[in-house]
Amino acid sequence: MSIQKISFNEQVSANLKRAAALTDYPPGLIEQIRICNSVYSIQFPLKRDDGSIEVIKAWRAEHSHHRTPVKGGIRYNEHADQDEVMALAALMTYKCAIVDVPFGGAKGAVKINPRAYSEAELERITRRYTYELIAKKFIGPGIDVPAPDYGTGAREMAWIVDTYNSMTTSELDALGCVTGKPVAQGGIRGRVEATGRGVCFGIREACSFEEDMKTRGMKTGIEGKTCVVQGFGNVGYHSSKFIQESGGVILAIAEYDGAIYNPKGLDIEAVDAHRKEHKTITTFPGATLIKNTLEALELECDILVPAALENQITMENASRIKAKIIAEAANGPVTADAAEALTARGVLIIPDMYLNAGGVTVSYFEWLKNLSHVRFGRMEKRFEERSNIQILQTLEKMTGKSIDTSMMRSIAHGPDEVDLVNSGLEDTMVEAYRQIRVIQERHEMKIDLRCAAFISALEKIAYAYELRGIFP
Repeated sequence: MSIQKISFNEQVSANLKRAAALTDYPPGLIEQIRICNSVYSIQFPLKRDDGSIEVIKAWRAEHSHHRTPVKGGIRYNEHADQDEVMALAALMTYKCAIVDVPFGGAKGAVKINPRAYSEAELERITRRYTYELIAKKFIGPGIDVPAPDYGTGAREMAWIVDTYNSMTTSELDALGCVTGKPVAQGGIRGRVEATGRGVCFGIREACSFEEDMKTRGMKTGIEGKTCVVQGFGNVGYHSSKFIQESGGVILAIAEYDGAIYNPKGLDIEAVDAHRKEHKTITTFPGATLIKNTLEALELECDILVPAALENQITMENASRIKAKIIAEAANGPVTADAAEALTARGVLIIPDMYLNAGGVTVSYFEWLKNLSHVRFGRMEKRFEERSNIQILQTLEKMTGKSIDTSMMRSIAHGPDEVDLVNSGLEDTMVEAYRQIRVIQERHEMKIDLRCAAFISALEKIAYAYELRGIFP
């Protein structure tokens, strides 16, 4: 059977087994790492605004408890199913291990199209889903910590934490039951843009290796590289924004209802403003409309950033992909067999389980903030500013030259919460990529980044089991 034909979950398992074959871990340990520990399937009634009753299907999967709590987003998607949720939970396990975030992997989904429901209906769905998770102990700051995903955001997380807080007695740490909350409800600055910023950091790091770029006929760095982005939700928008700010040229943006293209580049902020006003990007002035959104993936470009859903690049369209780098901002956008074919052609694929880990990294910072009850930077910001000013004033005395007041303030600036969050995110993405690259070098560059990333995850998860005395 072709890998392209098997399920998403089986594709993830196939990638894991490919990496495991290059290690010395016993089959039993690999099987324990591979399997999904727990899956909760839920069905509950929704009374719609018109009085009709609809049965809602939902799931929560906890893939691995080698570290607790487990962590993973909740998506609202009419095409969701249990296989997808299990696959995404597995990817979360490996993702957390790769970026050294001490969580096991989990994922949740509600099988709805959120655009087809009113805000009041979405709130009822979210609160009932949360109630079901509480009843089965599938949520809690030390048990399972959800976050936003496709179709959800800070609003849904606010409903979840409010429901959890009203139904439990763990009042002290209740805010830590979910991440991606509004800042006013215990969220953290920088979380909304974290995944997209992490994507940009990851692409920048991948483009910093001269030998990898030279092989593909490119110079190092993002500046000047042409990009096509699929998906203009939270991840796609912020990825585009930060890539453009780094000097990249966004040639095209593809959405579910069509794509827009401009060979001179698109102004991301202008596209976003147009989308907010007109509820679509397809009527953006000065751009060519591509009605079939998948055709945009086949445009000539340096970097293709699929930031929508899984299985967007398959063996059916892989031969028509012209990008030199595919940066997987979404989960599983390239099927296993398509990835193998593209890699054989020399395409550099930056794997999802590393590249979109910015969200879970900053979610980890938010969780730590909730448990410590202290905003990052609160205690040290003013102290650092005063220390920096004293240093600058000493330099003025020593040199006899005065420093402009505005420049002094800029240099002496102590870190705000968002500064520390972004610094921690950048360090995480840089270090994780370098660890993956070291594994590639250890295997004499005969394995791709995805295989190296899986080996990195396997080594860290196996070590966690070893420390617990489960395996010798």
